Amino acid sequence: MRTTVELFAGIGGFQLAADRLGIKTVWANDICPKACKVYRSRFGNGELSEGDIGEKLGDIPPHDLLTAGFPCQPFSSAGKKRGIKDPRGTLFSYVVDVLRQHRPKCFLLENVKRLLTMERGVHFATILAALAELDYLIEWRLVNALHFGLAQNRKRVLITGVRVDLLKPENGHRVLPVRLVTPEDLSCLSRTQLGWIDSPHEWKDISKHGAKFPNWGLARDSRFFSANLREFAEAQPTVMLREVLQDKVPSQFDFTESTLERIGNSTERNKFVDGVEILSNQGGGARMGYTVFGISGVAPTLTSTASRHYERYKVGNRYRRLTNVEYARLQGFPDDHCSAVSVYDQYSLYGNAVPPPMAKWAIGRLKTKGFSVRQVPNKERQKELFADA
Repeated sequence: MRTTVELFAGIGGFQLAADRLGIKTVWANDICPKACKVYRSRFGNGELSEGDIGEKLGDIPPHDLLTAGFPCQPFSSAGKKRGIKDPRGTLFSYVVDVLRQHRPKCFLLENVKRLLTMERGVHFATILAALAELDYLIEWRLVNALHFGLAQNRKRVLITGVRVDLLKPENGHRVLPVRLVTPEDLSCLSRTQLGWIDSPHEWKDISKHGAKFPNWGLARDSRFFSANLREFAEAQPTVMLREVLQDKVPSQFDFTESTLERIGNSTERNKFVDGVEILSNQGGGARMGYTVFGISGVAPTLTSTASRHYERYKVGNRYRRLTNVEYARLQGFPDDHCSAVSVYDQYSLYGNAVPPPMAKWAIGRLKTKGFSVRQVPNKERQKELFADA
């Protein structure tokens, strides 16, 4: 059986995805006690190691796949490495340490959209340079949760890597065929650009990056090739927010009369922005706490910021916040996934998680020599996943 290790595991979004693909999680880590409480309640005590990852690197067992939704921590400008900032001393550096020590066949990392533009591209360039020099073929793509059947506008950067020694020519390619895109996705590229995909020696030096990285690309050694793709050919039909709402919601999720009075001073907007229905707001949208969302579009990005948990939605004649169960559904988790902690704490944990359907799609694209996946029925923690293979 194929195995995986999950760093910065949170509530186990990657674990759920791996389970559904027949991949056994053999070790996981997170430092947040509440996230760990949820993780243990869902998956048991066996593989989770709670605490500072920097103190536990020696405990990590061999594995085929490494996953991590690593924190977006700024890099230090002290020390230069090929003209790019030094990643040492950051939480991301632990990802690099594990890859260097264990050499898993492949990896999948997830982070926020702004990773592509932080510090005018230096942040992402540092990440690419550190990963590409480990003899992995790197591929990244900006994807949206709504592409995977979730009613949420949540854009995330997925970064994958496959060990170079596992690359094999296919379909006339001299390097491993791309995994996070399809021929339909690449149809917007010119014939010259398509040729560059097979010619890593002609790619641009990573240190010569621009201020903003495109939404898709490849990197190997110290070079990269990238392009802005217009389509996501595998996108599922869009699910609207109204389709995932609970039928019966307690009054505790409603807003007070004083809040309703403040909402009454808002300006009607009645427009859609990135698929999100905005009914009204104050200050032209600058005062997000006074925005009222509709349910005919998708939800805005769920976050781990407490103030965002009280965004207002008009559901019928009610003004209320979304419930913790609705948060779970918008992220692709079972309704009761975080039931081990308070309703209030569930919002942050869900908002900080990787959506399992998104992770499942990406892991499923990582098939390579010595690493394959299989579809497992979506049931609660199936016993056969833990049988020796």
